[in-house]
Amino acid sequence: MSALFGPIRQMGYVVPDIHAAMRHWTEVLRVGPFFHLPETQIIDFRYRGKPSDMRISAGFAQCGPVQIELIQQLNDAPSMYRDFTAAGHTGLQHIAFWVDEQGFDDMLAKAETAGFRVAMSGASVEPAGRLVYFEQEAHPGTVVELSCLTAAKRKVFDMVADAAVDWDGRDPIRTITLGGHR
Repeated sequence: MSALFGPIRQMGYVVPDIHAAMRHWTEVLRVGPFFHLPETQIIDFRYRGKPSDMRISAGFAQCGPVQIELIQQLNDAPSMYRDFTAAGHTGLQHIAFWVDEQGFDDMLAKAETAGFRVAMSGASVEPAGRLVYFEQEAHPGTVVELSCLTAAKRKVFDMVADAAVDWDGRDPIRTITLGGHR
């Protein structure tokens, strides 16, 4: 548990082929099912303070208390994901901590006071579903994401977690859309 952020709630993997990655996780590791967003854009996405039209494909599954997120960037727009793969990396890119709407601004301020600097920001699911990625990375795979857990986002994440409880391997990849974005 992080003394600053609390428990890790998600591990985010940047992969070159999301379909191959989801197959690996479901068939080899038997983690699933995955809920797949074939294409989505982060709302009001900014990379180093500037707007970027970055698009991703994402998949979400639950493994015990930790959510697994797989991300494939679909274009070459500026992002930390692009930088990660351009540096020759694949795999674990970030760990995420979740905070409710009432505590997001306070946690963001505490992180910035502790020396964390925002490198990417935007919103998912709905405008209030803010997220930030900090650029304080000690080595590949340790980017920190702070994600605002709104009611809409909690509903999706609960669906992912509930589906994993007694998953029997059937229907391993399920396509979803969120907030009108695909």
